[in-house]
Amino acid sequence: MLAARTGTVGNKNAEEALKLRKQSVLSLGSRERALKSSSESGKEGRGRAGQPQQRARRLALLRELEMNWYLRVCELSHEFTIAYTTGMPHRNLGKSGLRVSCLGLGTWVTFGGQISDEVAEQLMTIAYESGVNLFDTAEVYAAGKAEVILGNILKKKGWRRSSLVITTKLYWGGKAETERGLSRKHIIEEIVRAMTHVINQGMAMYWGTSRWSAMEIMEAYSVARQFNMIPPVCEQAEYHLFQREKVEVQLPELYHKIGVGAMTWSPLACGIISGKYGNGVPESSRAALKCYQWLKEKIVSEEGRKQQGKLKDLSPIAERLGCTLPQLAVAWCLRNEGVSSVLLGSSNPEQLIENLGAIQVLPKMTSHVVNEIDNILGNKPYSKKDYRS
Repeated sequence: MLAARTGTVGNKNAEEALKLRKQSVLSLGSRERALKSSSESGKEGRGRAGQPQQRARRLALLRELEMNWYLRVCELSHEFTIAYTTGMPHRNLGKSGLRVSCLGLGTWVTFGGQISDEVAEQLMTIAYESGVNLFDTAEVYAAGKAEVILGNILKKKGWRRSSLVITTKLYWGGKAETERGLSRKHIIEEIVRAMTHVINQGMAMYWGTSRWSAMEIMEAYSVARQFNMIPPVCEQAEYHLFQREKVEVQLPELYHKIGVGAMTWSPLACGIISGKYGNGVPESSRAALKCYQWLKEKIVSEEGRKQQGKLKDLSPIAERLGCTLPQLAVAWCLRNEGVSSVLLGSSNPEQLIENLGAIQVLPKMTSHVVNEIDNILGNKPYSKKDYRS
């Protein structure tokens, strides 16, 4: 990773580059003064509640100015960026410098299981051409087949490796006692030290956690800092309309304290929010699979029927916004600025294209719309920030 740049760039000399840099800094200063005067003219009672939003806006503004400066120095324009050509927004993974597409493609259940290799290639092609640079898998998915299929497709496509972010997960590796877990035998050494070794050896560039508690993540960070090792940068957590506590209450505190971001999965709650289970369990659905009996039981339970009722109440909002219910659900996840990326799981191209359309719905997720959704769901968790306000 190249962190600093000196000397000349492109056809511009160092003096011109420095001049443009100063212009960017001056622009930032004038814009910040304008923001400051505007905020001071408003109500003073907002206090600390608005500080995180102001910091986020300043950081976004700084990134925009630095990007504009870089493009001008290199005699390029925004038309050359993937984010511009595809319309796919990118966000930092936690407080690291890694930029990931706000929508990623997951391979759980689908790759090596529910779909053929040909369909898997179609899905990856659609995702990549739509601006997705994040692809997630795990050694346990389809007993290792998902990783192999993903790798074979990348090799066949010949996409630049530097344009991709591939994430995988370790723990449930094989049947033997030494083939699973987080021991030195399985991943070289105990967790934090092992991940530091993996990164130092060039086998990975970052590491994160999946389904860890906030206390466990904080402990890993403390161990890393104590022994001069590399801490985790993100946590993979389940997040959707019916699962909110961890992502909306616990992870934001970790982000502000130690910079750990959120990469979320199952935005459609294993297909429950897709609407396909409104009249029972279709034979071709995931819940009909023998190994997903737990999902079927969840759908037909009393709580599952209540969830289906709430989804029906949400349908008019989706219609008013000109989108489908799955698109509304994915956009709802993305409206949380603490979420770096939302992982999509799709079994066919049509489904993936529909879910990717959530990007167009995101600008419509106003505070009024979000409040409407909260009132219907009735499950908004209360954080310390909520109590202060």
